[in-house]
Amino acid sequence: MGRWEPNARGRLEQAALALFAERGFEQTTAAEIARRAGLTERTFFRHFADKREVLFGGGTLRELILSALAEVPASATPLETAAAALEATGPMFQERREFARQRQAIIVANPELRERELIKLANLADALAEALRGRGVPDTTANLTAEVAITVFRVAFERWVDESNERDLPELIRESLGELKAVTSAGA
Repeated sequence: MGRWEPNARGRLEQAALALFAERGFEQTTAAEIARRAGLTERTFFRHFADKREVLFGGGTLRELILSALAEVPASATPLETAAAALEATGPMFQERREFARQRQAIIVANPELRERELIKLANLADALAEALRGRGVPDTTANLTAEVAITVFRVAFERWVDESNERDLPELIRESLGELKAVTSAGA
């Protein structure tokens, strides 16, 4: 290994994505990821608990959503509050659009990773519901709002990472929410 170079975490992420795409997620080891990044396996484990965490690590998304939710005026409805919090993730994702596209392709190709993604989204819904309850929203309303909001986010995100799409994530979140509102009002 050479002398220290900056951005070890980013280099590990890029090496992992490349290897997952070339060899498959299951066939790639942490040692191979570290070697591809020009780092030691020990360095890999300083940044990630295991190779799945390259795709799912960090609580940044959760923290960003909860922070943005706290900024929404109290007069907003629960769904408006949740939607505004989710839209606030746009700039973070925009900076990492290509990473998000590659990550999503790997997740879609691996049932184990799809399950992990669903668990992550369920945890986000739980955190969102708890934050809504903290704003005085009744339990059932908070739970329902959080689940619906995360579903809207998931649908918008899947559209956003599509190679043919160049629209912004917040725009797709608003559009997906509008489609949901149209569906629910048509059924009333």
